[in-house]
Amino acid sequence: MILIKRVLVFISICSPLLGLTQTAKYSNEFLALGVGARNLAMGDAVVSSTEDVTSLYYNPAALCKVKDKIQIVGMHNEQFAGISKHDFGAISLKLNEKSAIGLGFVRLGVDNIPNTLYLINNGQIDYSKITNFSAVDYAFIGSYSTQTKIPGLLIGGNVKVIRRVIGDFASAWGFGMDVSAMYEKNNWRFGGIVRDVTSTFNAWSYNFSEADKQKLLESNNKLPSNSLEITLPLATFGTSRTFHVYKKMFSILPELNFDINTDGQRNVLISSSRLNINPRAGIEFGYKDFVYLRGGYSNLQRVKDITGTQSFNGMPSVGVGLKLNKIAFDYSLGNAFNQGLLGASNIISVKLMINK
Repeated sequence: MILIKRVLVFISICSPLLGLTQTAKYSNEFLALGVGARNLAMGDAVVSSTEDVTSLYYNPAALCKVKDKIQIVGMHNEQFAGISKHDFGAISLKLNEKSAIGLGFVRLGVDNIPNTLYLINNGQIDYSKITNFSAVDYAFIGSYSTQTKIPGLLIGGNVKVIRRVIGDFASAWGFGMDVSAMYEKNNWRFGGIVRDVTSTFNAWSYNFSEADKQKLLESNNKLPSNSLEITLPLATFGTSRTFHVYKKMFSILPELNFDINTDGQRNVLISSSRLNINPRAGIEFGYKDFVYLRGGYSNLQRVKDITGTQSFNGMPSVGVGLKLNKIAFDYSLGNAFNQGLLGASNIISVKLMINK
């Protein structure tokens, strides 16, 4: 608790200073995509119910609730007809009955992007001058979780290292921290996480040859300069409860989450220049801890059609899970039944549980 108080004091001191620094509203958005097929099937509404290795992403405090000595998970997701590839891997280790640690990584990449900077040479089109490059974002996450002296209360935190690369032209290193908590009482669970609690700093550097700079200036582009990008905190809170029915053969787990940020107005359900609240909802039906059916709804937004009529639109998701002894398979169909411009995405996760 002393650590949490010190963090809050640090934030209160730094907040005025952050107001004097330019911030990027959608910085490190690849970390907002979610991880794990189970969680994505439930609309990412899992901050209070997560209790496996993916907790290091959603609520590191919950790593204490992982039942296995070691858990390993891998996820693969392709979006926009395979153009964007989203991967996640993590491992958790129980130190004892009251503490646990975890290590994970997130990768989002778009490969084989054509570089047409030299396509036109002396007024002539030369396709042989086209080269390819990749734009890749990485996050490396280290987590710790521990029980407190308060019955039912767990606390945890993350340390994140960010690496972003755009071909040979630009790259950035970043660093950030998350803090979280989980509380359970009378079969109800409450969870919360504040991401980038001290703000996450990305230091960008650019590397252009003199020929590149000349080409950029000829095409009326501005030359970028080294800069510092700041990601402001985002808080997520949620509650859930598991209900067992018919001799405890069946389980029902509903959850409701709310994302809260103050980085400027966003197109969410509750929107203002000072405060934005984005709800998420998910539900999981289980049978004998063997097979699961899941659904969720997230990213509720106001949209207008060509006539100017306003309506609400969101991203529904569905999924299934299968647990076989010490291995679990999960599948999720993201943006199901509402493909629009984004299309649906197929997410697959495999989880291994080790107790020796």
